[in-house]
Amino acid sequence: MDTQQDAPRIVVGIDGSPSSQAALRWAVRYAGLVGGKVEAVTAWEVPGEASWSAPAVDATFDEEQAERLLVDEVRTVLGEDGASLVHEKLVHGHPAQVLVEAAEGADVLVVGSRGRGGFRRALLGSVGQQVALHAPCPVTIVRPDVPAE
Repeated sequence: MDTQQDAPRIVVGIDGSPSSQAALRWAVRYAGLVGGKVEAVTAWEVPGEASWSAPAVDATFDEEQAERLLVDEVRTVLGEDGASLVHEKLVHGHPAQVLVEAAEGADVLVVGSRGRGGFRRALLGSVGQQVALHAPCPVTIVRPDVPAE
């Protein structure tokens, strides 16, 4: 396979947080500079799924609706033209593990500095820490957009 003809692959983690929205914008700008393609990945898992408790079941989770929400978020953040440059992917699993696996063969993995959960005072979210340690490619961690004063 001739890797010189393959467009650089940029994987970006999306979770609806301001940091992930900034990461998505960064990934699309970067892809434009390097002639790359962007894959926006959202992970989902049922709360308690990884614990030793009874089997976790979320009867309210609708995978089709989650996929629509992902596509809608990409359109909201980037507009129609920008969204046409992105391939959306919804994957079942723990976010850090899903992103590390999605980054196999990628040129860069982009994540926001803070996700939807955790401690607000932390400088870096747990998913960002895990992918920085375990990703098979370079990782870019993007802080949320800060309005100019």
